[in-house]
Amino acid sequence: MSLTVSLYITLIVVGNTLAMWWLIRWTAKPRPNESVQGEVTGHTWDGDLAEFNNPMPRWWLWMFYLTMVFTGVYVALYPGLGSVTGFLGWTQEGQWQSEMKEAADKYDPIFKKYAGMDIAAVAKDPQALKMGGRLFATYCSSCHGSDAHGAVGFPNLADKDWLYGGDPATIKTSIMNGRQGVMPAWSAILKEQGVEQVANYVLSLSGKSVDAAKAEAGKALFLQNCAVCHGAEGKGNPVMGAPNLADNTWLYGGSLKAVEKTIADGRQGRMPAHADFLGNDKVHLLAAYVYSLSQ
Repeated sequence: MSLTVSLYITLIVVGNTLAMWWLIRWTAKPRPNESVQGEVTGHTWDGDLAEFNNPMPRWWLWMFYLTMVFTGVYVALYPGLGSVTGFLGWTQEGQWQSEMKEAADKYDPIFKKYAGMDIAAVAKDPQALKMGGRLFATYCSSCHGSDAHGAVGFPNLADKDWLYGGDPATIKTSIMNGRQGVMPAWSAILKEQGVEQVANYVLSLSGKSVDAAKAEAGKALFLQNCAVCHGAEGKGNPVMGAPNLADNTWLYGGSLKAVEKTIADGRQGRMPAHADFLGNDKVHLLAAYVYSLSQ
C-alpha cells in the first residue's frame, strides 16, 4: 500500500470518529432562547400534540460513545489505519495462508490418494466424481456451462467430439497446460466468392443441404488450402486441434453465415493452463470428472 493511500485511509477513519464525537457534543449543547428542559418548545400539532425540550436518551448517547471506543480498540488490534497492521499483526494474506494450510492438511491426502490411481479408474469412483464436479463448477463452468455442454466458442465436454483427443491422458494435458487454437483468416486469399464456395463444401461434408455447384468449386479450394490441417476428408487432426468438419458438431455455429465468418475472419480459441494454481493432484481429479462426462 502506498503512503498516499495509507494516509488517505487513516484520515477517513480518524476524521469520521472525531466528527461523530463533535456531532454528539454539538447537538447536546444548549441553544440561546431555547425552552427550559422539560417544558414545551412551542411546537404543537393536531391541536394538543406538543413537543417538549427533553435531552437525548442516555442509552442512545452511550451507543455512539461505545462505537467510538470500539473503533479505537479495533484499529489498535487490527489493520484499520492504512498500512498500520495493529498489535495482533493480523493480515488478510496471513489469514488466507492459514486457511489454505488448514485445507491442505485436510484434503491433500485425499487428492494424493486419487492422484496415484489411473484416471479411468478414478472416473468410476462416486466420491471422486463429487469432488471433481465441485472443482469443475468452480474453475470450468463459467466457460463450459454447469452441465459441461459448452457454448459458442467453448467446446461441449459431454459428447465424444474432441479437438485434441478425449483419452484420459490428453484431457489431463489440456487442463494442465492449456490449449491455443488458431484458425487463420482466409478472406485475403480466397476472396468473398471463394469463402462462400468453401463454406458450402464444408457444410456438405456433414450432410447439410448446400448449393451443389458452389460446393463442387469449394472442394478444390479446400483441398488446396484447408486439407493440410483438417485432412483431405475434413475429419480433422487432434494433434493440431483442427476440428472434424464432417460430424455436424460446430464450435462457432454450423449455419452458412457462421461457417463463412470462421473461414473469412479466422478464430482464436484459448484454453488457459490450470497447472500453476490447481496442481497435478487436483487436475488429475478434474480430468477424471471431465472424462466421465463423455463415457
